Amino acid sequence: MLNFSFKNPTRIHFGEGQIAAISKEIPLDARVLLVYGGGSIKGNGVYQQVSDALTEHTWFEFSGIEPNPTYDTLMKAQEIIKTENIDYLLAVGGGSVVDGAKFIAAAALYEGDDAWDILAKQQAVTKALPIGAILTLPATGSESNGNAVVTRDGNKLPFKSPLLCPLFAVLDPNVTLSLSDRQISNGVVDAFIHTIEQYLTYSVNGKVQDRFSEGLMQTLIEEGPKALLPETKKNLEVRANIMWSATMALNGLIGAGVPQDWSTHMIGHELTGAFGIDHARTLSIVLPAVMKVRKEQKREKLLQYAARVWQITDGEDNARIDQAIRLTEEFFETMQVPTRLSHVDLGSKDIDLLIERLEQHGMTALGENDDITLAISREILSQAL
Repeated sequence: MLNFSFKNPTRIHFGEGQIAAISKEIPLDARVLLVYGGGSIKGNGVYQQVSDALTEHTWFEFSGIEPNPTYDTLMKAQEIIKTENIDYLLAVGGGSVVDGAKFIAAAALYEGDDAWDILAKQQAVTKALPIGAILTLPATGSESNGNAVVTRDGNKLPFKSPLLCPLFAVLDPNVTLSLSDRQISNGVVDAFIHTIEQYLTYSVNGKVQDRFSEGLMQTLIEEGPKALLPETKKNLEVRANIMWSATMALNGLIGAGVPQDWSTHMIGHELTGAFGIDHARTLSIVLPAVMKVRKEQKREKLLQYAARVWQITDGEDNARIDQAIRLTEEFFETMQVPTRLSHVDLGSKDIDLLIERLEQHGMTALGENDDITLAISREILSQAL
């Protein structure tokens, strides 16, 4: 196992009715800015629950944060922050809203000339407003980590800081019952691939991390499809297990002390930035191709994945690996997401643009060994056709 330091400061309030807990989490003298997306929280009762919980607080609101939040939208919140002396952010929504709140929090106290430098130049975040989160769409794990992604002019760029980790997060599975099938599918797949990118590398004998990861993947494989079936999609136990899996997938625990490979995410970001494809759907397209192209480099962990996650123990090594990859693709198809570029009307003619963007954004040495060059990224995208 590799050396590591681990800390996760987010206090989790999990279960039905836990939105009420924010009344005690946020200081009474705080001036709170509630940030959310397109307004679905007003139709599913979440907004009213938040309003009731903040009865004794001074609060304002900022809405309109879109999927893959954009710099231009997020910067509009800065005027409210200055005018109303906001000193606390409450993000209510899915990963995009929480990501957006993180950038708003960092930009509010940024001392440089242009807050975009936090992403474009990876300027360190040295100060940020405190953040709380109420999760309505389990997927990214953003509610208990310091990571975020923001888009500007088709460029989707990541940034991170421990200062951006929410101080608390509310996870009420009941609020996920209003999600569409597409949102459910995206969330399950996103969480699954977060897990596998911290697992499918090379062994450092991190047995605890590996078995946590395998358990999360098995849970998502078992419960994910149930959330799409009419007879089980309203089952709160199903939703609870999916919700907690998504949080555990990216709160830093399973990635502590093990190598990680985020090449699927980095290539996927370019598909979203260039063509507007849902984040999770870019991942379901790219991951199987990464598994195939990097089969030799990941052989040991692929065999472990085949045996422990899919119970494939018979046959020749390559056959077992191929079967595990095929079952992974079938799982994605069951979750109603694409697994090929052709499924989203893209072809070989589009690969050049994606490679150009990877180079533009400095994504020229990806993978757990920093050895996925632009040429190998091209091979991965070609494999995904």
